[in-house]
Amino acid sequence: MEQALKFMQDKHPDILEKEPPYVAVRFSPEFKLDYNDDGIRQLSERQFTPIKRLTTKFPGLRMTRLYQALSPDKLSDLIKRAQATDDTYKPGPFFSYFKIEHDDPAQLFAIAKDMQRWREVEQAQVYIPAPDPLVDSTDDVRAVNQTYLNAAPVGIDARYAWTFPGGDGQGQALVDLERGWTVDHEDLNAHGITLLHGTIRDGSRAHGTSVFGEICAVDNALGCVGITPNLASVRATSYFGNTIQDALLAAVSAMAFGDVLLLEVQVAVPGTANILGPCEVLDAVYEAIRLATALGIIVVEAGGNGTNNGQTPPLAMDTYVTPGGDAIFNPAGAGFRDSGAIIVSAATSAAPHTRMVWAPHGQRIDNYAWGQNINTLDSNDGGSTNLYTNSFGGTSGASPMVTGAALAINGIAQASLGFRFGPKQMRALLRNPATGTPPSAAETTQISVMPNLRLIIDNLLDVTPDLYIRDFVGDTGLPHTGAISSSPDIIVRPTAVVNPQGAFGEGSGTENSNTLGSSVVAATDHFVYVRMRNQGGSAATDVNATVFWSPPASLVTPDLWTEVGTTTLATVPNGNQLTVSDAITWPAASVPAPGHYCFVGLIGNALDPAPSPADFGDWANFQRFIRDNNNVTWRNFNVIDAEPDPSAAVDGFVALPFLLVGAPDKPRVFDIVIDGKLPEGARLLFQMPLGLFKQARQYLPKADFLDQDEVRASLHPFRQTMLKGMKLPAKYRGKCQLLLHIPKPLRKQTFQVMLRQYHRGQQVGGLTWQTGARKA
Repeated sequence: MEQALKFMQDKHPDILEKEPPYVAVRFSPEFKLDYNDDGIRQLSERQFTPIKRLTTKFPGLRMTRLYQALSPDKLSDLIKRAQATDDTYKPGPFFSYFKIEHDDPAQLFAIAKDMQRWREVEQAQVYIPAPDPLVDSTDDVRAVNQTYLNAAPVGIDARYAWTFPGGDGQGQALVDLERGWTVDHEDLNAHGITLLHGTIRDGSRAHGTSVFGEICAVDNALGCVGITPNLASVRATSYFGNTIQDALLAAVSAMAFGDVLLLEVQVAVPGTANILGPCEVLDAVYEAIRLATALGIIVVEAGGNGTNNGQTPPLAMDTYVTPGGDAIFNPAGAGFRDSGAIIVSAATSAAPHTRMVWAPHGQRIDNYAWGQNINTLDSNDGGSTNLYTNSFGGTSGASPMVTGAALAINGIAQASLGFRFGPKQMRALLRNPATGTPPSAAETTQISVMPNLRLIIDNLLDVTPDLYIRDFVGDTGLPHTGAISSSPDIIVRPTAVVNPQGAFGEGSGTENSNTLGSSVVAATDHFVYVRMRNQGGSAATDVNATVFWSPPASLVTPDLWTEVGTTTLATVPNGNQLTVSDAITWPAASVPAPGHYCFVGLIGNALDPAPSPADFGDWANFQRFIRDNNNVTWRNFNVIDAEPDPSAAVDGFVALPFLLVGAPDKPRVFDIVIDGKLPEGARLLFQMPLGLFKQARQYLPKADFLDQDEVRASLHPFRQTMLKGMKLPAKYRGKCQLLLHIPKPLRKQTFQVMLRQYHRGQQVGGLTWQTGARKA
């Protein structure tokens, strides 16, 4: 790292002046400091002996919070949103990170070494800014046009994407993170690019302008055309004069689910001889990236240029180990961590493509693209607006190609499928070997594939295969207006079935039965079977089916889901043959209390990927997935015994408890419809929190106040009761129950009670209870 400092002092003093090196120190979680206050002062007031020794040895030491772009309160809000969006997200120790600065940057290495000895410090890491990636064009055979737009194996086939609605990026949003741009370039000016954070470095204008040119140069009969020239929003965030993590957080706070953030930055990799690699190698940056992907933002990250486009060695990610001993880039290594970003390497422009000698490699690389001979926009320190180049490259040139591919895919998905992919799905699509261009057979290192938009699009729109799991018995796998929570294809049993395909599959006679499932009973293993069909043009292989349980709820949002397990079907044949999975074992120790539960099923494979729970955290996506995505279903259909329950609050009644649930993101207004299809002599009561009753009072004339917190109202047993305009707070969880009485002579017959939840006229949730004997 001392070499990195000397290099920057000799070659890039202007960067050091605006981006002073510092020590990023992470205190142990038990060592609490006020994140709004000066760190040196706090430690001194505590009479903390190590800080007294350190400030005596290094006068003028300064210690402030590391994440400064957002207030602690706003950062906390983002973290809470991320947890609600992505149930796999484990927040990092953001408020344990502090920045140590000193006027003499050469002293930082000794300061870090000293602090690393403190038992209160988990890590002290020196950050030295790195230069913008360079391109050595002296030996390039320069391309004469933008052939990276052409069909595979040469390019990514952006021209094919343009033939589909949204394939030009319509409706999509991009943020580029680096140091500089000429945003009023003649081939960019129409975008009205705005700066979210930081300042522009004149010496970096050429780099950022070239990056934007690849992605979104305007189709205006001038110069170049970008991969996605018709983006709805193009913005920039600069870390010049600031920090990478602050520029990143500033961008994240202004972005939405499915937007794309490009990280055009490389850093000196700790523990190496100034090898330049992806910025997430720095712990504080990693935490910010993982927060972004947990919020549903697609992050594309340049892999870095080794010794800055010089000679070997590149970053060998599989064998890299941090100074602390963690193999952070090796999925099989101790200490591996996955930010969720799409990391990009670079290869030759000529096919078959081989890795550039300085480009990183390893299992953590998700894609490669051109690292040389890229025809795009250019600028200079003076901000010239009409320059072009055909010699851009590096992982800085490769990453925009992958970014453009992601924007084109989400544009087409939004236009044709009605939703956008999140980071997990997008990464799976882009790195899928079945729809990408492999490197040369002579390439011995791992750099994954270059996206082939033709194959990706064909598998999205002409979906081959097209797996689906039914929302209701009559569901044909197409967007529908039918029931959304009555899937017959999630079957829960307290005993294992010897031949599930024979019992529940095509030709079994039970294909359209919705009463195969069982109530959950206590102290026993359960066995969950998933049925699906494939209406595509070819068989689906290696199909994963994942099932979650939730308490009965009107709106089954991801924060209520608990995973039961996953099973893999080797093949699901095409031709709409109902195919049944092997059992997912639900161990007795993991089964909640006896009763009825909602189940959520996700199915998919590499060519028809399932959404992840994180994808449902966005309300717009949640609504679209309910009806339009046939890889997901709900079973909120409960077969009940109409005999009175001794534990019910009212004698002679059966209790049907459930949660009335609000949207995950903010307060929203819903209509609640309760529909009884019940016989003469039946009774139906609705027990609810007092706060809900106050809104619904006008629709419930017959009600009894049970106590200060609860009300029980009578409902008409034969007609709909509609509670209109119920404003439910974000993440509302109202404990409710219906109480049902069926006359004794009719208790073996089949009757239904349905509850449906609507938002702006569209059903977004519901439950069904059905009486009568269960069919085997």
